[in-house]
Amino acid sequence: MSDELESVEQSKPVAEAAEAPVEATAETDPATHRFECRSCGYVYDPEEGVKKVGIDAGTAFSDLDPLSFRCPVCRSKTAAFRDIGPRSKASGFEENLNFGLGVNRMTPGQKNVLIFGSLALGFAFFLSLYSLR
Repeated sequence: MSDELESVEQSKPVAEAAEAPVEATAETDPATHRFECRSCGYVYDPEEGVKKVGIDAGTAFSDLDPLSFRCPVCRSKTAAFRDIGPRSKASGFEENLNFGLGVNRMTPGQKNVLIFGSLALGFAFFLSLYSLR
């Protein structure tokens, strides 16, 4: 019985070690990276696709036809797009991410929640001043 427990215990770290590289490669996989048009700022996200042009969700930028695909906003070619990384990556230069009280490490979505949430909270405090009367 103890031999069975030892074999189970030895197999657990192997399974955990096998899962760790999968998570690391998902973030570095270029098929999941977003691309931004340098002309107009449009961001192509493979998770969303482009419904306007008929590109399904899950289509990587590298799978798009460079001759027929154009920016849906400004009609620029694929050469005008630059890789801005995966959606979960914080925006900004790598050397500046350690500054700014941790705000620079936030994703754009987290920054929006922080900004608009604090504006809503400030507005609620402003309205609460009418109850002091």
